[in-house]
Amino acid sequence: MTGTILCVAEKPAIAKAVASHMSGGAFQLSNIPGNKYVKNYQFTFNFGGRWGQCSVTMTSVLGHLTETEFGSHHRAWASCPPEDLFDAPVYESVAKDKVSIAQNIAVQARSCRALFIWTDCDREGEHIGTEVRKQALEGNPRLEVKRAKFSNTERAHVLQAARQPIELDERQANAVAARIELDLRIGAAFTRLQTLQLQTLLSSLTDKVISYGSCQFPTMGFIVDRYFRVKNFKPETFWLIKVIHVRDDIKVNFSWRRVHLFDRAVVTIMLERCLAAKKARVTKVNERPTSKWRPLPLTTVELQMMGSKYLRMTGQDIMKTAESLYTKGFISYPRTETDQFDKAIDLKKLVEKQVPDGSWGQYARGLLDGNFRTPRSGRHNDQAHPPIHPIAWVSPTALNASEKKVYEFVVRRFLACCSEDAKGKTTEVEIQYGEEMFQAKGLIVLEKNYLEVYVYEKWESSQQLPVFQLGEEFEPTEAKINEGKTTPPNYLTEPELIALMDANGIGTDATMADHVAKIKDREYVGTRTRGSGRSAVTEFIPTSLGVALYEGYNNIVSAIPGCPSLSKPFLRKEMEQRMREICAGTKTRREVIHESLERYQEVFYLTKSRIEILKAACQKYMLGS
Repeated sequence: MTGTILCVAEKPAIAKAVASHMSGGAFQLSNIPGNKYVKNYQFTFNFGGRWGQCSVTMTSVLGHLTETEFGSHHRAWASCPPEDLFDAPVYESVAKDKVSIAQNIAVQARSCRALFIWTDCDREGEHIGTEVRKQALEGNPRLEVKRAKFSNTERAHVLQAARQPIELDERQANAVAARIELDLRIGAAFTRLQTLQLQTLLSSLTDKVISYGSCQFPTMGFIVDRYFRVKNFKPETFWLIKVIHVRDDIKVNFSWRRVHLFDRAVVTIMLERCLAAKKARVTKVNERPTSKWRPLPLTTVELQMMGSKYLRMTGQDIMKTAESLYTKGFISYPRTETDQFDKAIDLKKLVEKQVPDGSWGQYARGLLDGNFRTPRSGRHNDQAHPPIHPIAWVSPTALNASEKKVYEFVVRRFLACCSEDAKGKTTEVEIQYGEEMFQAKGLIVLEKNYLEVYVYEKWESSQQLPVFQLGEEFEPTEAKINEGKTTPPNYLTEPELIALMDANGIGTDATMADHVAKIKDREYVGTRTRGSGRSAVTEFIPTSLGVALYEGYNNIVSAIPGCPSLSKPFLRKEMEQRMREICAGTKTRREVIHESLERYQEVFYLTKSRIEILKAACQKYMLGS
């Protein structure tokens, strides 16, 4: 034996899974004083190399160990002007409900030669790793500290991670530390300002905390912006020319290249010219093969978007369920930006594990029997985790209803990625009738391929077009003017909202769903259902408070060129870019905190000086609500 190594995971379930694999199931289990969830596992393991055969103590934390707070002089709401919070001292300490966990790490570290950190391999995990390191070094300052790099809890992967430890990424940890401090200072300052100013304004706000978050407000802003687009929409009447020709008992609808126009008189003249020409001439006949591409490997954002669209679950529920499937060892780490598989991953082996399934097992067997295709590669690679994919097959009876839906989606998506594109044939006929151009398209699906397993997408054959010859002329069966009206956009759905957040850098792939849940909890937005049955869609509708905050902050900055509104994504997008600069090593944590606070302070002082504008917006929308 060459001493003891302390291993610390981010969650009890991961600690249990890792300990089970490393020990072969032969471990001693003990509880820690003061916490019923965290356990200590003792066993031996051969790490190889210079570590060799070691005793191991495996334990865990429960997420973050510490919290960052203001000192007692600034903690009470009336203790200082809100603007003082931008530079008041902040202190990091072990959270009260985590003291027993921190003490356990320090105690266990005393007799160890090294600490191996098994937190999730992302920014948040790196920061939690530094918190664990601090507690362990308090117990034993001579500890050597390493981290295990892993993306799933499959046995071979865990053993490889144990034997090939790496260093903690200090830059990623610093980016999270910067974000925590900025969120505390900015959130507290604006929350106190707007709450204290607005609580006395209306009886409905008297006991309400009107919180501000630099991700929450832009998220709310997307919803209110769409709400106003719907509310202010004025329908316009349009006219179009519709040409129909019946051949071989097939009714062919030719669509107008101009689509539609808003001047009936002009459309009438155009139709008269068509009718005067009597015959239409075929100017193009094009028949060509076409494909519907199989999907890209699955990222966190795509899981939330497609999951909320197809599985009828909220993004937050999807992520909680995916996290559960990950900790149980059924899928890979569900927080990833990567949409390309590394060539070193044995994808066929993963496909093979799905063969026993009663629903898609036969399809998986077909992939192994010659239908397997290398997945497409997207443009994103976070250099930390592979795309989300199944690690092991699990019987549906071992899963609850939510786990079953999310697991099935992950598996079907993975199998679809390893499949051939769907194949079809399109026929396009273009005609000139008078001076106007029209076209008709037909589709025949020849091979469904990936669509056989990826049941969430549809690609259906349309009516086959009859035969038309290039240059032939014919007199259309019918040509007429149709009238219609433009329609407003729909209110935002969760897939659309997550796509907007992703495109504008609001939150991370791991936190977007939480920000959406937060603005619902704060009663800035609500939801309603459009449609019924399988076609039902959940839409976001802002509350009167949400609308008032959005309009109030927009009005505050409207007269100041270049000053961003808090309900727009620009300030948060800037902050996220600065976090990436910390990770890249081009800026320090202190530089980013200073630059970001300067930007938010400008808006804060402007808001404070023009607070009556925010109050007026609340009175406008909330009186009588």
